[in-house]
Amino acid sequence: MAIEIIEKGSVCLSRVAESESHGENSPYFAGWRAYDDNPYHELSNPSGVIQMGLAENQVSFDLLEKYLEEHPEATNNNTCGFRENALFQDYHGLQSFRKAMASFMGQIRGGRAKFEAGRVVITAGATAANELLTFIFSDPGDALLIPTPYYPGFDRDLRWRTGVNIIPVHTESSNNFEITPQALESAYEQAKANNVTVRGLLITNPSNPLGATIKKHALEQILDFVTRKNIHLISDEIYSGSAFSSNEFISIAEILEARDYKDSERVHIVYSLSKDLGLPGFRVGTIYSYNDRVVTTARRMSSFTLISSQTQQLLASMLSDVSFTENYIKTNRERLKRRYEMIVDGLRKSGIECLKGNAGLFCWMDLSGLLKEQTLEQELVLWKTILEELKLNISPGSSCHCSEPGWFRVCFANMSEHTLEVALTRIHDFMERRKLVKCTN
Repeated sequence: MAIEIIEKGSVCLSRVAESESHGENSPYFAGWRAYDDNPYHELSNPSGVIQMGLAENQVSFDLLEKYLEEHPEATNNNTCGFRENALFQDYHGLQSFRKAMASFMGQIRGGRAKFEAGRVVITAGATAANELLTFIFSDPGDALLIPTPYYPGFDRDLRWRTGVNIIPVHTESSNNFEITPQALESAYEQAKANNVTVRGLLITNPSNPLGATIKKHALEQILDFVTRKNIHLISDEIYSGSAFSSNEFISIAEILEARDYKDSERVHIVYSLSKDLGLPGFRVGTIYSYNDRVVTTARRMSSFTLISSQTQQLLASMLSDVSFTENYIKTNRERLKRRYEMIVDGLRKSGIECLKGNAGLFCWMDLSGLLKEQTLEQELVLWKTILEELKLNISPGSSCHCSEPGWFRVCFANMSEHTLEVALTRIHDFMERRKLVKCTN
C-alpha cells in the first residue's frame, strides 16, 4: 500500500532551500523543460522539440567507445584491483589520475603550458570546482565579476549556496563582445559604489556562449586588472580542447609562464572533461591553482565533491595513452569545425549571421533584425515563438545577461548531422514565411 504524502506549507525549510537565487526560473531552463516534455526523435517523434540549448559534445563518442572495446582492463571488469578501488581513497584522488590529468591539460594546449600533478585538485565536475573556489574567496554578500554573455547556470552554481553576488561586466557587439579594461573598471566601480566587496573575476575561455576564444592581449589586460585590484582570477577553460585549432586557444597559464609566474598566486584554472571528452555524466573537473593555500584548502573542501576511484582509474588509463589522446584531440577538432561550418553556412543561407567563432560547441546567432522593437521583451517574444512554433530550444541572450536584444545561443554538437539538418530546415522555412508575410504587407 502506497504512503500518501501531504505537502503542508507550514513545514519550514532553510533560507537556502527556499531562496530564489537558484535562477531556474530563467528561459534557459524553461526551454529545457519544453524539450523534456516533447523531445524530438527522428522516427517516433519527428515533430518534437530539438534540443539546441545543451552544450554537449557527442561528435566523437565512437572514438571513446572504440578505446573501451580495445582496452577492457580500463573499466576494471574483473576482480583485479577491485579491493583497491572499493576501499576508502583520501580526497587527494588517485595519483595516477592527477598525473594523467596534468599531462592531458598540457597536451590539449599544444604543449605550450606545463602543469604539475601536485597542484591538481579533483572535483565532481566544473560546477563543483567553481562553487568551491567561490566559497574559498568570498563571504556571503561579496561579489564576483563575470563578463557577459555568460553561462546562465552560473546564477545558480555560484550564488545559490554561497550567498555571493554576481556583477555582470557588460560587453558590446560593436567590438565582438571582447572584454575591455573600461568594462572591467565600470563593473568594479559599480560594486564599490554599492558598498559591495569584489573578491574575484571569473572569465570563461572559451566556454562563454560566443564560441570564441579570448585573445592574448585581452588576457594580459585581465591579469593586469586583477593584480591592480588585488582580487582573484578564475579562468574557466572547459572547452579549451574544443578549439578548432590548437593555435587559436591561449590559456592564462601561457601568459603566466611568459611573465615568469609573476602574480600567479591569484590565478586559478578550472578545467573539465565534460566538453573536451564529451563525458558530463562522469562528473570530472579539476582546479589548478598557483596558490599553495588555495590548493590545500580546495583539497580539504573537495571531500564533498569526490569522484569514484573506478572513474579515476578508467580515465587515468585513457588519458595516459598518448596515441589515443593525440588522435582524439585532432579528430574531435576537425569534426567540431565541420559541424560549426555546417550550422553557420546553413543559417547564412536563411539570411542569418553569427558572430565569428573559433571554439566551443555553439554559435552566437544574431536575430535582432526580426524584433519588432529592440527590447529584451521582444527578444523573449521571438524566443517563445521559436520554441513553440519551430520546436527548437535555443537560449535567448537575455538569459546569458547580454544587454543587447536579439542575440541567441545555438548548440550544434549534441545531435546527429541529420537532426541538425532538420533544425536548419525549420529555421529556413520560418524565415521564408516571414519574408512572404512582409512582402504581402
